[in-house]
Amino acid sequence: MSAQIFKDSDTDRKFRPVWYLSRGLIYGVLILWAIVCLFPIFWTATTAFKTAPDVMQGNIIPWIDFTPNWLGWRSLGLSPDTIGNESTVREEFLKRFWNSTVVSVTASLFAVVLGSCAAYGLSRFSYKFGFMRNSDISFFFLSQLILPPVVLALPFLVLYKSLDLLDTRIGLIFLYTLTVLPIVIWIMRDQFSSIPTELEEAALVDGLSIWGAFSTIVMPIALPGMVAAFILSLVLTWNEYFFAALLTSSAAKTLPVMVASQTGSQGISWWSMAALSFAAIVPLIIIGIILERYIIKGMAAGAVK
Repeated sequence: MSAQIFKDSDTDRKFRPVWYLSRGLIYGVLILWAIVCLFPIFWTATTAFKTAPDVMQGNIIPWIDFTPNWLGWRSLGLSPDTIGNESTVREEFLKRFWNSTVVSVTASLFAVVLGSCAAYGLSRFSYKFGFMRNSDISFFFLSQLILPPVVLALPFLVLYKSLDLLDTRIGLIFLYTLTVLPIVIWIMRDQFSSIPTELEEAALVDGLSIWGAFSTIVMPIALPGMVAAFILSLVLTWNEYFFAALLTSSAAKTLPVMVASQTGSQGISWWSMAALSFAAIVPLIIIGIILERYIIKGMAAGAVK
């Protein structure tokens, strides 16, 4: 018995360096990947505090390569010395920020609600439309993403002009909902398919309706997928530029259009563009951090159910 214990301890000592080496390699790769992913955000944040020579020389590290200043934020009226004064640029930024918030959040919510209902039907019932079955219908929704946006530019421009939806937030909401709806349907169909139907059958036996079983049993379990679909839809609609530039002119213009307009006769104002971009990135980061907690809660609720 004692000999076996000594043999096991010798084996542990033999494989312990290998274990530490493998763990160190894994953490090293993860740290490297985190640096690669976070570097664009770091570069954007630091560029907002640079001057033109610092940008052209490629200085990166604050207080070592360059001295930070508020030039980029001052051009938007968001620096400490201008935040208390009236600024037409700041008012313009807040207006575009509000447009992006209303359009992207509303479109994402509509897409999650409609896409979840469609995905639930495709995962629980059998449909037949000509030669198409459930899998064909699901692929049809996803195939709508194959078309490049420029192909749809003229039809939407003519349609929105006839419906008087040009330069309106409601027009962008309708379009963005249609744009991200296929992705939501595809994500939620897989989510609902992974939920056992026995749970709903038991709920129906207990007297619940189909909608009651969906809202009380299925939806809490599928909440992580809904939140993930909402975050993905929010990111896609928040960053969309092509249709926002095409279908808006002044009233419904969004942040990506304002970011792209930071050019002048002397070239691109990189510091202003970086400040605008960073201000547009921060809300998505905050929303991602907040909703991550809801994903964990949804997974815990699903496990309890």
